[in-house]
Formats: sequence, C-alpha cells, structure tokens
Amino acid sequence: MIGVFAKAPVPGVVKTRLAAAIGSEAAAELYRRLGQRVVSAAAASRRAVVWYAPPGRRVAVTGWLDGVRGIAYRAQPAGSLGRRLETAFAWHFAHGAGRVVIVGTDCPGVGRSVLARAFRALRSADVVLGPALDGGYYLIGLTAPHPELFRRVAWSTGLVLRATRARARALGLSCRVLDLLRDVDTANDARALGLLPG
Repeated sequence: MIGVFAKAPVPGVVKTRLAAAIGSEAAAELYRRLGQRVVSAAAASRRAVVWYAPPGRRVAVTGWLDGVRGIAYRAQPAGSLGRRLETAFAWHFAHGAGRVVIVGTDCPGVGRSVLARAFRALRSADVVLGPALDGGYYLIGLTAPHPELFRRVAWSTGLVLRATRARARALGLSCRVLDLLRDVDTANDARALGLLPG
C-alpha cells in the first residue's frame, strides 16, 4: 500500500520558498503538476491513499486530483511530521497492508520504477529510505509499524535522513537506501530539474 502526503495546492500556502522567487500562483501551479505526477504514479503502482492537509481542504484536493482514478483520501492528523507519519503507517498496517511506502509530492523523480524498487527492497529489509539532496527523504517504507523511528527527530533540517538511519540501527532494523533525488523546494531546485527556464 502507498500513502502520499499532499497539501492542498492553494496559492500562498504551498511552496512558499519557491513562491518568493516566482510568485504564489506560479508556485502553486508547479506544485499541482508535481503532485499529480506523483499521485498518478502511486495509483498506477498499488492501492494508494492521499493523506491531505489541511483537513478542511478535502474538496480542493479531490478536485485537483479528480483525473486520477483508484485513490482514497484521508486527512492528515495534527502534529509534527513525525506524528503524522507514525499515524499514517499505523493506519495502513491496521488495514491489512504487509508493506507500506509513504512519499511526499515534492519530488518529480518519484515514479513507478522508484516505487517498485522500494517495494522490492522491503522483501529483504525492514526499512527503505529514498534520500533527498537536502538531507531529508522523499520516501520511507516499512514492513511493520515502528513509531520510534519518527520520534525525537529534528524535522525540516538537513539531519533527518541521518537521524532516521541511526534510529533504525539502534532499533536493530535493516535498512536499504534508494537513489539520491532532488525535491523541489526552491527556484534553484526547479531550474536544476528543468521545471523552470534556466
């Protein structure tokens, strides 16, 4: 099962660092395209659930993703990213999943082949991570709930990946790491990926 963490593509709310360079409308439109690409790849790969935020924006999110078939929607709970990931993994496993991969909507490199590699890695590893260039990760997959992985992590810093790998080791969990990819957070990221003119 795949979970996709997504924000309602509202100008002035999503991609604020990108918006500082290209404007809030353009940033929101770029986010719409990126997010739809990732959600479409997820829906084509496995049973997929879009975990959206904020909770009151369900109509905006379902309208945005109306063309993508075979997805379910759940509101992200309140709290830190760690708390939200912990809750989402617990929900997926409680609903019968044997392997769960959760991705964000910021990385255009997340396609069906990346998702397939993640699920293959989970055949022999407890944890799979997709490292992002900024020190975080664009993907995390588990074979069982491990809430401790998401606690006492300095979220939104360049230390997230390192801290998560260290936590996995401390818990005795085997870990596989996928290819390094770039998230789109800034105009420089978007230009490097060919999403904006150079």
